[in-house]
Amino acid sequence: MYRPLLALLAVVALAGCGSPNTIAADPTDVTFAQQMIPHHQQAVEMAEMALDPSRGASEPVRDLATRIGDAQQPEIDEMTGWLDGWGVEPDDHEGHDMGDMSGMMSGDQMGALEQATGTDFDRMWLQMMIEHHEGAVEMAETEIADGQDSRAKALARAIIDAQRAEITEMTRLLA
Repeated sequence: MYRPLLALLAVVALAGCGSPNTIAADPTDVTFAQQMIPHHQQAVEMAEMALDPSRGASEPVRDLATRIGDAQQPEIDEMTGWLDGWGVEPDDHEGHDMGDMSGMMSGDQMGALEQATGTDFDRMWLQMMIEHHEGAVEMAETEIADGQDSRAKALARAIIDAQRAEITEMTRLLA
């Protein structure tokens, strides 16, 4: 009497040994997270450059860089959690030039920014971050149009709102 019950419990237990958090994910949602993570990582890297005292960035640029880093790192963490829950690995872009992704800076552009200081740094940083944000808005618009996951679509809307406001602010700082 107990053996069939134990066998049934063993089957149920083994069936649950897969990835319990893994659910089928929409390809658009996966692509959004996989591409937005390195996109945000580059923005965080650029923000850290602006906060490096040796760059001599102006106070308004340092303030904006702080806000960008503070906003985008939690979003990276959130999207990484989605990918984990979907059973999908983040794309490994290590060592690849991501300059062909919308709004991503090439290695050469990042190198030039790394060498700039003072007013030149501010101007380059603002121009590059505007382009970077425009790329993120484009990616987020695709998610809203084609994605399925409500969390991803909500984050995409938040990215569009925040980054459009920052583009306006950066355009004003350039003028």
